[in-house]
Amino acid sequence: MSIRHWPQGERPREKLLAQGAPALSDAELLAILLRVGTRGMSAVDLARHLLAEFGGLGRLMNAGLPELAKHKGMGLASYAQFAVVCEIGRRVLGEELRQQTVFDHPQRVADMLRLQLGHETVEVSLALLLDTQNRLITQIELSRGTPAENTVYIREVVKHALLHHATALIVAHNHPGGSAEPSSADLAFTRRLSEALALVDIRLLDHFIVTSQQTVSFAQAGWMPSLPTG
Repeated sequence: MSIRHWPQGERPREKLLAQGAPALSDAELLAILLRVGTRGMSAVDLARHLLAEFGGLGRLMNAGLPELAKHKGMGLASYAQFAVVCEIGRRVLGEELRQQTVFDHPQRVADMLRLQLGHETVEVSLALLLDTQNRLITQIELSRGTPAENTVYIREVVKHALLHHATALIVAHNHPGGSAEPSSADLAFTRRLSEALALVDIRLLDHFIVTSQQTVSFAQAGWMPSLPTG
């Protein structure tokens, strides 16, 4: 039975208008975006099928065109829609961060980083450069590596911070393997970077590890190094 034959209160679009977007399931939200299903499948049925195939909304929305096109009913138009929705989400969060004190909103930072890094299949490192009010100046992609290796040069991070007149920064990288635990290399890098930045009076406020399932803050976990004062 097609969605137009469903009871009005059960149709995703009518439910959205009556109860608001948070009341909808992932499949219902996706069905509104898809608009139509395929032969033998309503838009909701297709949405449920895709969510099961990709293992969740995030992986589906961030899928590349070749991967997406393997599935019935999906193609260039769907890929373009998904890419636009993800990019709008990133830009909205970016605008909010530029208008607010970033360090006062770690969850918002975590949300933005998960949107950007959570579904990368290789390790990517970013730096968020902040002004004296801890507001976002700009974001820099520091490196992009293979699934098992990524190298960030501390001098490059310091150079970017000085170039943009940042007084503080936050770094982040993803773990494509899925574990949010820091490696010994992650901890050592954080200490060395914090020490190097301190020499030019720039503070390292946090380091985030991002996976497809979670985002972990070094500051909140107690992993940030304590530097000597005076």
